[in-house]
Amino acid sequence: MADQTKKTLYDFTVKDAKGNNVDLSVYKGKVVLVVNVASKCGLTNNNYDELNQIYLKYKEKGFEILAFPCNQFGAQEPGTNEEIVDFVCTKFKSEFPIFDKVDVNGENAAPVYEFLKTGFYGILGGDIQWNFSKFLVDKNGIPVDRYYPTTSPLTIERDIQKHLGLL
Repeated sequence: MADQTKKTLYDFTVKDAKGNNVDLSVYKGKVVLVVNVASKCGLTNNNYDELNQIYLKYKEKGFEILAFPCNQFGAQEPGTNEEIVDFVCTKFKSEFPIFDKVDVNGENAAPVYEFLKTGFYGILGGDIQWNFSKFLVDKNGIPVDRYYPTTSPLTIERDIQKHLGLL
């Protein structure tokens, strides 16, 4: 169950891929897209390519992507954090932060994912369905949209623009 005292994304501290604590309040005032990623998924190439495109286009305008590797779906993220970061940075030249590998569903689900899923229900209830599920969080740290794994990051560009105040 989500910790009810946590009201925004900024109330959470998570671990980065190197094991350091990151207080998500460092993203206050930014529009954030939170994505559970995997390196060996059929959706990997398109998602990373498009995530990179929107990140590069909007990072200077107050947009951030937070990528959380997850191995819960088809064991498609089997590597260590170091291997994952190397893959993402070498193959895709991604510049957005990669965090510690987490569970997004079940009793060991990361608290930040329990929070994100609260109030957003996919086709399987509140659980994340697959790799590359996406949550859009507004500048106040409130989740405002949830997108399916098959949703192209480029198709949510207008939502990102809206929350950045560019429309």
